Amino acid sequence: MIDHRTAPYGAFLLRISLGVLFLAHGGLKLFVFTPAGTAQFFGSLGLPPALAYFTIALELVAGVALTLGIWTRVAALVVIPDLIGAIVTVHAHAGFFFNNPNGGWEFPAFWIVALLGQALLGDGAYALRPTFAFGKASRATH
Repeated sequence: MIDHRTAPYGAFLLRISLGVLFLAHGGLKLFVFTPAGTAQFFGSLGLPPALAYFTIALELVAGVALTLGIWTRVAALVVIPDLIGAIVTVHAHAGFFFNNPNGGWEFPAFWIVALLGQALLGDGAYALRPTFAFGKASRATH
């Protein structure tokens, strides 16, 4: 049974965690690896280097949207292909565990499940702009 008094806060905590993780990953690509370095890495994987710039922007925009609670369901679903791409191109070959060299697919797969959970839960508490669910505006608590 779902506790409707505390569920919005659980969704809020999940939303903030996911948003901060995407901000950290996008920021890593932007400030540490640099956009040019990230593009070079994407090219080394056989991907179009320009895809790196799109990925950086996607992760940063989704991170902001999730953290603030703006179009939460959409933001959660839109970044799932980014993680599927990370699994297919980088992490699948490294095995399951993320502590393997080059990081396994365990963490990105869990991240996908958490994003799906967020999309199902909705905004949670303290969202700036609640998204719509099943034809009715979802209610952001507090």
